[in-house]
Amino acid sequence: MKHKVAFSFADGKTVFFDTSADELLLDAALRNGVNIPLDCREGVCGTCQGRCESGEYTLDYVDEEALSQEDLAQRKILACQTRVKSDASFYFDFDSTLCDGTGTSTLAARVVAAELVSTTTAILRLDASAQPRQFDFLPGQYARVKVPGTDEWRSYSFANHPNARNELQFLIRLLPNGVMSTYLRERCTPGDMIELEAPLGAFYLRQVERPLVMVAGGTGLSAFLGMLDDLSAKRNCVHPVHLYYGVTHAADLCESERIESYKSNIEGFTVETVVTNATPEWSGKTGLTMDHFDRSFLESNGFDMYVCGPPPMVEAIKTWLIEQGIQDYRLYYEKFGESNAK
Repeated sequence: MKHKVAFSFADGKTVFFDTSADELLLDAALRNGVNIPLDCREGVCGTCQGRCESGEYTLDYVDEEALSQEDLAQRKILACQTRVKSDASFYFDFDSTLCDGTGTSTLAARVVAAELVSTTTAILRLDASAQPRQFDFLPGQYARVKVPGTDEWRSYSFANHPNARNELQFLIRLLPNGVMSTYLRERCTPGDMIELEAPLGAFYLRQVERPLVMVAGGTGLSAFLGMLDDLSAKRNCVHPVHLYYGVTHAADLCESERIESYKSNIEGFTVETVVTNATPEWSGKTGLTMDHFDRSFLESNGFDMYVCGPPPMVEAIKTWLIEQGIQDYRLYYEKFGESNAK
């Protein structure tokens, strides 16, 4: 049986390859041209150290000088002693430039549609089925997208998870004079060809080992749609998943039915929608997203928090967690500036 493996690196690059049954992870990587740093190949030097972010594996031998018991508890591994037992992803704390045969792929996709899903947001749907094999990325990662008819590139998180049909989605904020926004409003036609560079980013869903708290600001929701698609498809999440979705105006809200549908396949999934500048017609929650965090839950449960949105929102949440004295959590975040959304 073969298993699909993802290697992610400190510079945000990811590479995918298959391992054969009971093959050492290092051997599989080298066979696929991913030449990660190595030395002894005997589980002693620690040069090929990484961390398993998701999936199952076994270790043949690890010297205590290479990885401590604490390291092992944190799912750190040595590639030369690791055998994967399922599809898995691994993180290495060095740049992909140290490995030959790694990096992003450039692909062409055909426009299927650009759908207005709120007054300020569109979903760009692309068909990359001309690719010879499934295009892989980790849920939450992003692509650089070239705006047709220009030399401009913009970065957008995938709003879906990988699939055999190579159907891709991106949630895009529409701005008055944005290069991508102008293309979508004025020139976008089904059948247009768009060039992408992907996968990119170190913001992706790790193995779910405890409750998840997802915090989306505006079109930062896109990354979470990909993550939730993945959790919904696998139907194996046994921990609560809480999504906090914050927007500036109620008119910015989108994909509400899709978000509600996750409740059918993700047990314990809840969503809180927050509008910062609410009008009297808005009857839901208002203010800042973190004003509505369940503090008692965060204090009594270890959790993983994922945050994607504008830099001020991300920094405010980081500060809030510290000021509130929240202790047992892991924080993963991605900030995007205005240029990412144009």
